[in-house]
Amino acid sequence: MALKKFSKYFNRWLARQSLYLCSLTVKFLPKSWLCGFAELVAVLGYYIASKQRKIALESLGIAFGSSLSRKDKIKIAKDCFRNMAKSGVELLYVLEKSELSNDLVDIEGKDYLEAALSKSKGVIVVSAHFGNFPLALIRLGQEGYKLNVILRRMRDERVDDFLSERRQRAGVQSIYTTPRPACVENSLKSLRNNELLFIQLDQNFGTSGIFVNFFGRQAATATGPVVLALRTEATIVPLFIVRQSDNRHKIFIEPEVMIEKKNTQDETLQFNTQKITSLIESFIRKSPAEWGWIHRRWKSRPSS
Repeated sequence: MALKKFSKYFNRWLARQSLYLCSLTVKFLPKSWLCGFAELVAVLGYYIASKQRKIALESLGIAFGSSLSRKDKIKIAKDCFRNMAKSGVELLYVLEKSELSNDLVDIEGKDYLEAALSKSKGVIVVSAHFGNFPLALIRLGQEGYKLNVILRRMRDERVDDFLSERRQRAGVQSIYTTPRPACVENSLKSLRNNELLFIQLDQNFGTSGIFVNFFGRQAATATGPVVLALRTEATIVPLFIVRQSDNRHKIFIEPEVMIEKKNTQDETLQFNTQKITSLIESFIRKSPAEWGWIHRRWKSRPSS
């Protein structure tokens, strides 16, 4: 037990020091060297993080089955690690000077966001752990939008504080999932103030979620965006950021998701959560290496 506790502490310490070292390194690297540095981090990460590599390949197997060869799955997994490394390096670079995001990120579909804000009911921005999503938040902050993101606290409080302080400096306010009453209160407050509330709807939600179809298999999914939209009349607007061939990024803002009411509350939640999940899946299918395959999305199973 003592050895296990020490191992956990050491791993967190090592991850924290690696973050600080990367942050310091990025400060002094010429911009033209960032991608090369990220490639090195990606290669090391793919071969060192054996647990995450295994999860990525298992997840790809669940999603694509025999429609993709093992060689193709390995390539997507490696590209996934590469994109995560690039995103991490870019984020550390931009968090120090958030105005640099203007040169890295273009926005398409901004009119959909403006139309939603014009209703003065707040906007629920739904997305996924897809592309360099923190960079998308910083870019929106630079556009002058008042922005809040719902997220879990990290296990390492010092790393959480390190990142939270930099997000806030870039104009992104954090709303933590726990304690739950505070999360709900702060979420409602942001919508009442006609602000953006960013929610990612692609993680396993355990017994608290509902099961919807995702890549042909049932996945436990949160109903938060739909519940909030029904309660506040806020508009749900999907948003995704995709890396381009020149390592720039483009934010795609989609038309609002119209909430369709069914015969019962449960049917309404099921139908509309499925609609959003299907949209997320469509973006992942178009750019599979952009999604975080290292998460066990299908871990929870429906009760028989």
